[in-house]
Amino acid sequence: MTMIRTLICEDEPLARETLRDFIAARPELALVGEACDGAQALKLIQQLQPALVFMDIQMPELTGLQVLAQLPAVPPLIFTTAYDQHAVAAFELNALDYLLKPFTQQRFDLAVDRALADATPGDERRQQAQEALGGSNNSGPLQRILVRDRGRIFPVQTADIEHLRSDLKYTQITARGQSYLVRMALSELESRLDPARFLRVHRNAIVNLDFVDSMKPDDQSQLRIRMRDGTELLANREASKLLRDQSL
Repeated sequence: MTMIRTLICEDEPLARETLRDFIAARPELALVGEACDGAQALKLIQQLQPALVFMDIQMPELTGLQVLAQLPAVPPLIFTTAYDQHAVAAFELNALDYLLKPFTQQRFDLAVDRALADATPGDERRQQAQEALGGSNNSGPLQRILVRDRGRIFPVQTADIEHLRSDLKYTQITARGQSYLVRMALSELESRLDPARFLRVHRNAIVNLDFVDSMKPDDQSQLRIRMRDGTELLANREASKLLRDQSL
């Protein structure tokens, strides 16, 4: 059996111990080193040339993104983090998977299985890391976003998102008739969504114009938007004017 050289880059001792135990339970994985900060992670990846890396996004010295941006080629990687708002960054970088702490052996095994089946070139991951660090204007509209549902984490294609609504802490994403809560600000998502498809109709809502069923003005000349799933949203004056200007 060919052993997969595996590296842990994680600043939390308990998380490192968990990863160490889970790796030991997989006979095809061989742990070759551990890094407790970003600078050490960069050094060990360059020295050890691992075939699989478990990378925490937030670490002292250098973040996981900063580490990847400095590498000429990046091995298959799985992000680990305690914060699900990092899901967007993880999938922008074509991370093979994203483990939200605390995670189970079963969830770990699923991530490893995906990693072993991956074939994304390392230099492509490095370029994606550099683009992510450069800001939203460089990395283009989001193609997918991670959501959580009943203990699972999985990607939703942005083209399938029908509308997004927010409160103080969460944004509710509705896609294919299902709704999911993500711990990200609506403004953060808005900056990465395709403006040709998505429109912020008021402070707490964004709609995908592909899923609008109809629009009707109210007594104040603001458009009442009816989505295909039956949801009704009232557009503010600015959005109402923009929609009227786009109509034939």
